[in-house]
Order: sequence, then C-alpha cells, then structure tokens
Amino acid sequence: MINFPKYNILFFVLAIPLIIISFFIAYWWIFILLFFFLYTVGLTLSSINVRSNFYMKVICEGNHEKNSISITFDDGPSNINTPKVLEILKKHNVKACFFCIGKNVEANKELLKQIYKDGHIIGNHTYSHSYVFDLFSSTKMKADIQATNNIIFETINKHPKLFRPPYGVTNPNLAKAIKKLNLISVGWSLRSFDTTAKGDVNKILKRLHKVKAGDIVLFHDILDEIPEILEKFIELVKSKNIEFIGLDEMLNVEVYN
Repeated sequence: MINFPKYNILFFVLAIPLIIISFFIAYWWIFILLFFFLYTVGLTLSSINVRSNFYMKVICEGNHEKNSISITFDDGPSNINTPKVLEILKKHNVKACFFCIGKNVEANKELLKQIYKDGHIIGNHTYSHSYVFDLFSSTKMKADIQATNNIIFETINKHPKLFRPPYGVTNPNLAKAIKKLNLISVGWSLRSFDTTAKGDVNKILKRLHKVKAGDIVLFHDILDEIPEILEKFIELVKSKNIEFIGLDEMLNVEVYN
C-alpha cells in the first residue's frame, strides 16, 4: 500500500519526464496544472479516507477470525443521551469505547466517571473537535489532544492511549502530533452514518445489516435517536450470533497509560 513518502517519490519521478517534454510541446502549462491537480486530488482522497493509512497508521478493524465486534461512540459525553446509552449497554452486558471530546468531558465529569465505572473504555477525540482542526499546526493539534487527556486523567486517573481523528481525517501534522503523544489511532470498519440520516432509524439499521465479525462500529452518543438505534442494533447482532467485546480485547492493546 502506498503511503505519503512513496507517493511523493512517485510524483517526483513522474515530474522529471513531464518537465522535459514541456519544452517541446505547446500549451505545456496545461499539463503542469493537470499534474499538480492530480497530485492534490490524491492527497485529499487519502486524507479523508480513515482506512488509507496514508499519513499514519489507523487501526480500523479487528480479527475477523473472532466471532465478535466492538461498538464505539464519538463526540460525547452528552448529559441527555449518554445515560440512556449506558442503560442499554448495561441491560445487554455490552462493553463499548467512548471517544470523548474534552470540552464535553469538562461539562460532564460525573458522567465520564459513570462510563468508566460501568467498565467501558475512554478514548480521546480532541478537546475542541473544531471544524478547522485539520488546519491546525502539529503543535496546536498536540496541545488540543493533550488537553483532553489531561481532563480525562483529572476525572478518572487514567491517561487514554486510544485516539480517534475528528471526521476520520488525517494529515502530516496529525501524524506528527500522534507520534509525539505515543497514541494509538483507531478508525472504524462499519459506519452507521447516524449523523446524516436525519432521524431515519430504519435507514440507519439497513446500513448496519452488513455487520460482520471483526467490525469496529461507529455511533454518536450525542444523538436523540441513538438509544433506539443501539437497542435494535444489539438485537440484530445477537440474531447473527456475533458477540460484543471491548476494543482492548478486539485489538489486543493496552488502552491506558
């Protein structure tokens, strides 16, 4: 699989004959513009594909030989919907991983304690989850992510090792920040698209019917529809005789420092 350094080498090698040819053809600048356009498109597509491993390693699935999946939640905790999610998980004895936003943890520290007390894993999903997070410098990204780890440590006395990139976007600056912080980046293999279905629970569940062993499933515990979606999804997975396990077991990693 091609990564960022190999990609740059490939385009550098291709650029040499293109530059030479440009001296002998009309409208050479069109070819140069097209070359840089294709280069940029490749970088963009690789950035928005969390499974590309283009800039950094992101674990997006577990062992398919294990007849099990892991559930993950992003963007919480929410004092309205996260407690409902916890009740459903407890009812079915399912353990999940909550990738939390730092500013939401600050506002809901007791709720984070409850998530941890119930045996779920706490992960880092940045402090700000800013729409322009991917434009931050590596230093600013590192500070943002570290701020969340500090708040979580103050709350449950644990430093999370698992990190999920906002929007599933990666770039060289994030790769540097994650390397310096020595975190493990986790993506997903099955996305519910619960944030885009506009409350259409049946549409979401239809997408989730393709769940299979080894999947890391992405939900958002801030949504009003998530309790109903989660209840029906757990029933669906059980009907397929697939088990639920935590990300620590799924990935065979330590989740806290």
